Amino acid sequence: MAGASTAFDCSENQSLLDAMIRAGRCGIKVGCRNGGCGVCRVRITQGRYSTGKMTRSRISEGDEAEGVVLACRVFPSSDISLEPLPLRAKGCLK
Repeated sequence: MAGASTAFDCSENQSLLDAMIRAGRCGIKVGCRNGGCGVCRVRITQGRYSTGKMTRSRISEGDEAEGVVLACRVFPSSDISLEPLPLRAKGCLK
């Protein structure tokens, strides 16, 4: 993660958030764990990944294009760097 020394392993079929929890690490806030609440918003600053379905009231298509995603719906395919983001108020899209 950007500005921190938190590192952990994550397989391609495991979400970033699940891998963090299983590794006993912290740094990303944990909420519903299914792409709906938006608590685990992060900006991916480096690396390759795929995403699962995310609630558009929390992550717009524009956000996603800029690397803003929900950690519970990110599946890394390389090493990644990220920065945790605050929760956005529901309905406040760019």
